[in-house]
Amino acid sequence: MSKAVPTIGLDGLYIEDVIQDDSFTGVVPFYAQPEPEEAPELPEDEEIIEVEPEEPEPEQPREIIGYLVGIPLPTGLYHPRFDLVAWNAYQDAVLEAQSDYADELHDWREQWVEGEEQGPEPVYTPPAQPDNLWVEGLTPEEIAELTKPGEQTEVEKLKLENEALKKLIEDKDRENKNALFEIYSMLLGGE
Repeated sequence: MSKAVPTIGLDGLYIEDVIQDDSFTGVVPFYAQPEPEEAPELPEDEEIIEVEPEEPEPEQPREIIGYLVGIPLPTGLYHPRFDLVAWNAYQDAVLEAQSDYADELHDWREQWVEGEEQGPEPVYTPPAQPDNLWVEGLTPEEIAELTKPGEQTEVEKLKLENEALKKLIEDKDRENKNALFEIYSMLLGGE
C-alpha cells in the first residue's frame, strides 16, 4: 500500500505530496539530481580505441533541496510549514534517551556479571513527539489579506440582481392576489 507524503523545501514550507510506502515515517532529505556528463562527440570515421578505465572520481556530495515528511499534514493551514528546528530538537532528545537507556542497561548487566544485586531491568522510554510540528507559514496579516472579501465577480452580481428581481416579482404577485381578493370580496359582498 502507499500513501501521500508531504514534501517541504529547506525553509520547511510545504511543496507538494508524493506517493510513498505506508511504512514511511520520519523526515528524510531528498537531493538535487546530478547533471549528467556528456560524452565528447567522436567523428564517425575515427576508430574507437579501448582505454583502460581511470580511477573513478570520488562522488561529490549531492545538494539537499528538501525533505520528505512522514508526519501527516493537518487541515486548516493556509501555507503549512514544518518546524525543522523542533523536529531536530526532538531527534536529539530521542538520541539522548537511547544513549541513557544503553548506559543504564550496561550498568544493570555489569551488576549481574559482578554478582551484585540487580534492580528491575531498565525500560526504554522514548520522549513524546511534539504535537505542533506543522505550523502556519503565513503571518496573521497575510492571512487577513487572503481572507478579506474581494470585489464581486460579474456572475455574483448577476446572481444577487436575479434574487432581488425574484423577490420583487413575489411581492408584486402577492399584492396582485390581495387586490383581486378585495375586488372579488366587493363583488360578492356588495360593498
